[in-house]
Amino acid sequence: MPTDDIVVLKDVRKRFGDHEVLRGIEMVCRRNETTCVVGGSGAGKTTLLRLIVALERPTSGQILIDGEDTVPMGEREINRVRQKFGMVYQYAALLDSINVLDNVAFPLVEHTRLRAHERREKVLEKLGALGLDDSVLRKFPSELSGGMRKRVGLARALMLDPPIIVYDEPTSGLDPLTTGAVDDLIEETRQRFGVTSIVITHDIASCFRIAHQAILLDRGVIATHGTPADLAHGDSEVAREFIRRSGVDVEAILRARGHA
Repeated sequence: MPTDDIVVLKDVRKRFGDHEVLRGIEMVCRRNETTCVVGGSGAGKTTLLRLIVALERPTSGQILIDGEDTVPMGEREINRVRQKFGMVYQYAALLDSINVLDNVAFPLVEHTRLRAHERREKVLEKLGALGLDDSVLRKFPSELSGGMRKRVGLARALMLDPPIIVYDEPTSGLDPLTTGAVDDLIEETRQRFGVTSIVITHDIASCFRIAHQAILLDRGVIATHGTPADLAHGDSEVAREFIRRSGVDVEAILRARGHA
């Protein structure tokens, strides 16, 4: 397998009872690129995310993470592979009862034997790289703005230096200005830390701003995939209809990226 292919799904299917949620998914995410998986409610995005990070097993198919098939693995091996992922959840999913320092340091407490002062140094290093200083350490999540919460959640996801960052609806519920800032943050993080980004989103504007590869999921199958320009200008009727219903001027976004 080419070393550039870091996440590969081969004929992946997932069934819950009589309902087949994912049907024959073929997908490749390349190292140090951003792949956006877009689709409406019920398309199967959340199930696909859970399969990729090995929180669930597929009914059939192969899921290769950095060349290793996770499907037949035991729990110990699965836990090792899961550490290749950093997760950024929809609303940052910070623990409200502890401060920023303890939130961001949480993976280090779970997976390393670093001392408190060493953990604090690593937390400050990641927060600093994301534009936050030590003034936020003692704050609680409820005291942070939406954009700051995203940065803190991202810092926590980066603590174990994973090669892959997975974002679950990162712009959901945010105003347009903050949405743009989060898009910039995803791209800056990819460049600064050299990570592969997988973004699960319903937000076609964000997808067109940041994706190297866009995958349109529709009722459990991949309707089309390619660059954002491929989706906008290709022959997929499903893609055209999805873009039209979004009301987003994707041509303006493509022009801004220099891909029109």
